[in-house]
Amino acid sequence: MLLFALGFLLVILQPSAGQFPRVCANVQSLLSKECCPPWDGDGSPCGELSSRGSCQNILLSQAPLGPQFPFSGVDDREDWPSVFYNRTCRCEGNFMGFNCGECKFGFSGLNCTERQVKTRRNIFQLTASEKNKFLAYLNLAKNIPSQDYVIATGTYAQMNNGSNPMFRDINVYDLFVWMHYYASRDTLLGGSNVWRDIDFAHEAPGFLPWHRVFLLMWERQIQRITGDENFTIPYWDWRDAEDCEVCNDEYMGGRHPTNPNLLSPASIFSSWQVICTRSEEYNSQQALCSATSEGPIRRNPGNNDKSRTPRLPSSADVEFCLSLTQYESGPMDKMANYSFRNTLEGFADPQTAISNPAQSGLHNALHIYMNGSMSQVQGSANDPIFVLHHAFVDSIFERWLRRHRPMLEVYPAANAPIGHNRENYMVPFIPLYRNGEFFKPSRELGYDYEYLQEPALQSFQDFLTPYLQEARQIWAWLVGAAVFGGIVTAVLTGLVRACRKKKGGTSSEIQPLLIESEDYNNISYQSNF
Repeated sequence: MLLFALGFLLVILQPSAGQFPRVCANVQSLLSKECCPPWDGDGSPCGELSSRGSCQNILLSQAPLGPQFPFSGVDDREDWPSVFYNRTCRCEGNFMGFNCGECKFGFSGLNCTERQVKTRRNIFQLTASEKNKFLAYLNLAKNIPSQDYVIATGTYAQMNNGSNPMFRDINVYDLFVWMHYYASRDTLLGGSNVWRDIDFAHEAPGFLPWHRVFLLMWERQIQRITGDENFTIPYWDWRDAEDCEVCNDEYMGGRHPTNPNLLSPASIFSSWQVICTRSEEYNSQQALCSATSEGPIRRNPGNNDKSRTPRLPSSADVEFCLSLTQYESGPMDKMANYSFRNTLEGFADPQTAISNPAQSGLHNALHIYMNGSMSQVQGSANDPIFVLHHAFVDSIFERWLRRHRPMLEVYPAANAPIGHNRENYMVPFIPLYRNGEFFKPSRELGYDYEYLQEPALQSFQDFLTPYLQEARQIWAWLVGAAVFGGIVTAVLTGLVRACRKKKGGTSSEIQPLLIESEDYNNISYQSNF
């Protein structure tokens, strides 16, 4: 009871990361298209009086998109979040949040100046107390309302272009389930028509950065509602697993004794209700998921279609994937070949990197293997195994970043599917985050993975990394400067020698290294560059 009260108080007092800020879900904000709430610290919009930020026009990317979505002006998520708001808080320095009231990921302290790196650990390395605390935190999130955010239950058109707001409350855990649904839902085209080939969080370059932000936000939210600032998401290392090792009542819930599709009554998760799982119903009604309960979590691990997913991923699959040097390739969607992203996501064969959407590898394989709520994209986050799984997927992404050390320019700037270009804002997050901002090592975002840590070597690498990155970005300038400097040095040296010879005459005391007079006119001053 004390834990619940503490969590509730913290949520009220501090902003969180999520979807539509409650203070902006009203007629005035929607009609003015402005979401610049005051920061409680000084009462000014975006904390401007304290130099935390200011209310600014949103700067949208003008880069061309890929051909996958042939429409314009039919989906609220296009050019996010401009359909709802075109002015939001732009935070300065290390400040972040819809009102600039938070610190950026990886920073803490009153003025957000203290760097921090927290460690995500293998769930099987947690003590019994730590594991039970994690499960309790999950259950708390499912039962405590979000004080700062609400969800939209209608499109902007259904809201009469903002004059009839359609929002509702939601609990903290389901807020994230709804966001995952909203990013991946189909486009409603009117009547009974929908466009299915669209996803702002999957099947394109943004898949890994989007889920990285999702986990960071989820992690911070749990820290807030519990008061446990040291909490980190555990991961499940599923490489070479023969079955679902976390599918028991000690961890994420075992199998029901009489219905193999349900969870054991002994698990706290057996009482959870899912939301946003009936996509065809929403499509037929041209409606959004309203987050009403739709039944219990379903899971029947291992009884999936073996022709599509014959086994769980192996260590060899992961190592091959990590060997791929291209982050993205070709059409930059699920048909991409030799793409690290597409192979890790699971649309390309983990042994050849050739696209094969009929098979499910790596990330996708886990979802299909669970054979239940987690196997349907839009509602997959209903199963709490989702966060364990994606934490490990993110760790593989992190290994690739550390191994290949790509520059930001490796992430596609243009021609990716809608919402996935480097400078596009991620749907449906407010505050706003660009895809490219999370294409960098996790330690820069304030977290690391236990199994990736090498203390002595890592600290040395961390020291050198910023300098190496700077050098890589200006290497062409450095080479040019070296060449130019060499030429200038050679010319000046020659001139100095010539002047000395002219001034010194033939005196051996003044100029002991005389050359023969007949050779003087044959001297040429050249650079070795």
